[in-house]
Amino acid sequence: MRNWFRRSTRAEPMEAPSGALAEASGGNAEHVLRRLEWTVLRRLDGLLQGDYRTLMRGTGMDLADLREYQHHDDVRHIDWNVTARLQLPHVRVFTEDREMASWFLLDLSPSVDFGSGLQRKSQISSEFVAVLARVLTRHGNRIGAMLYGTGVDTVIPARGGRGHVLRLLHSMQARPEAQGEATTRLDDLLRSAAQFLRRRSTVFVVSDFISEPGWEKTLGQLAQRHEVVAVRLLDPLELELPDLGLLPIRDAETGEQLLVDTHDAGFRKRFARIAAQREADLRQALARAGVDTLELSTDGDLVDAIMRFTELRKRRGQTSGASGRGRVLPDHLKAVA
Repeated sequence: MRNWFRRSTRAEPMEAPSGALAEASGGNAEHVLRRLEWTVLRRLDGLLQGDYRTLMRGTGMDLADLREYQHHDDVRHIDWNVTARLQLPHVRVFTEDREMASWFLLDLSPSVDFGSGLQRKSQISSEFVAVLARVLTRHGNRIGAMLYGTGVDTVIPARGGRGHVLRLLHSMQARPEAQGEATTRLDDLLRSAAQFLRRRSTVFVVSDFISEPGWEKTLGQLAQRHEVVAVRLLDPLELELPDLGLLPIRDAETGEQLLVDTHDAGFRKRFARIAAQREADLRQALARAGVDTLELSTDGDLVDAIMRFTELRKRRGQTSGASGRGRVLPDHLKAVA
């Protein structure tokens, strides 16, 4: 029963409006980016007021030393473990690496090409990547990407500039239709990234996380080395079915087709209950991996979602100070910490 409901949430993509289909073609990458620069980026400029580093909290900060607390130090930088052991307040001293690269790990499997309304999850993914990549490159950062369809098939090296953002956007949009039937194995993408990314980076994992199990541990291991943000794509129809009568559903990845009666109130309740359990399990898995999560819905507003995310990171930064996970501990400090 659980497997049946899980597959039913990965329904065949609904028909998109002609305008959305036109923008999905790779030849319109320039048009899409220009539109986002005039709408989404301009709104973010006004709301963030230049505080873009909030999006990459902890990025490029390596623990360099420990020293005794002085009266002008920020109390949020106190290392309480070392303070308790040495019986004297000690603070962490960090050095900033301004050459950090940001990487997008992009799940472009068939289940992402779904939407019950005007937008598909794949379109939301493209817009998010375009906006964040442009924000980063405008401030001198380099961005790269690894693309996953039925496997990791494309690696775009980390570079800067608007032209590089266009190349990434075009690579996402101008992909051939998936051939054959295959289930998503997100673990393959995460393992490839762990092997490929030698230098510590900011990593955005953009996926609907509808995948074969086993990716949770690998995501946690990746977060120990890098600053990882899970960007989750979702559609309201994956959480709750409306009363639409008999509804044909096709699994986008396996090709299996089912006919379900959404007029049956008992069926809709069972669907909602199992979907809610999957939601709880997924959020627990992401929390155990130690990553922050940004949720993007096909019926939501991209700017609002990004602003909620930045506010969350600001609050966490105010309470946790500089003791965030994922920082590299030098050898000469391991014995003390």
